[in-house]
Amino acid sequence: MGNMAERTEDSSTPTASEETAPSPRIASGTGIATIAPDGTVLDAWFPAPHLGAANPSGTPDLESFAGTDAVRNVTLQPVTVEIDLDAPIESTADAYLRLQLLSHLVVQPNTISLEGIFAHLPINAWTNRGPMDPSTYRARLFTLRSQGVTVHSIDKFPRLVDYLLPDRVRIGDANRVRLGAYLSPGTTVMHEGFVNFNAGTLGTSMVEGRISQGVVVGDGSDIGGGASIMGTLSGGGKERVRIGEHALLGANAGIGISLGDNSVVEAGLYVTAGTKVTYRAPEGAKVIKARELSGTPHILFRRNSTTGVIEAVPRAKQGIALNPDLHH
Repeated sequence: MGNMAERTEDSSTPTASEETAPSPRIASGTGIATIAPDGTVLDAWFPAPHLGAANPSGTPDLESFAGTDAVRNVTLQPVTVEIDLDAPIESTADAYLRLQLLSHLVVQPNTISLEGIFAHLPINAWTNRGPMDPSTYRARLFTLRSQGVTVHSIDKFPRLVDYLLPDRVRIGDANRVRLGAYLSPGTTVMHEGFVNFNAGTLGTSMVEGRISQGVVVGDGSDIGGGASIMGTLSGGGKERVRIGEHALLGANAGIGISLGDNSVVEAGLYVTAGTKVTYRAPEGAKVIKARELSGTPHILFRRNSTTGVIEAVPRAKQGIALNPDLHH
């Protein structure tokens, strides 16, 4: 921040640049960082991340968690982090704060900067006692086995449930939901479902397929078993795919465009942006690329069982309805 002491009385009037400069979006959190012997921060847990500047008087007392864990050969240290949500990530603790802001539903996917996240997340051996440096685990393998310490993954991202339990959410297999996933109350993630970081559900949803990074699913929608939604991590894709409300992505189907409200992709059909479809519009049929229907509501994508042609047909009826007993 600038030095305010040298301002004269006349300088109290904001300049043009001060009037137009946007205020930074600040978030903060106090938590516990896990630190390896070489000083590498392995992770940081923030029980109550929030928007706004850090407030020392309102932070949780975590001193009792501080100390050393001789089994994992790590130090647990209290840490307070304050970040600009629109700026690139600057540290491992910064990255973990942003992921937990997402999973605590403080911010929605695609609304904060995650630039630099992979560079600031170390690859950890994720054990039933917490993260470890993989080389430490290898060196102590026999001792750790005798003490009941086991590894469930080796990755940059941990499981969401190791940091918080989402409210009114069912998760069949916790290993398939990464920290940074955004799961709204009423969501069910079945055993074969997967939700990546910076992705998730904006309302009650059934997830039996894959929700890739950057993808959001609207209220009342169903991602069928084995279904896949294109993300932006692989292949250089830039478009953020969005599934609308009360939409259905059928079993073993896939999509690379946004699916509008009350729309359906039939089971087994994969629709990418460049897929040629016969659009049976009210004014007549025409062949177009599927990207031209991206986000259009009330559309059924299907493959004609006689000709094999992929068709897009307007749907007059309302969207799907989830089983209320499963999502109460």
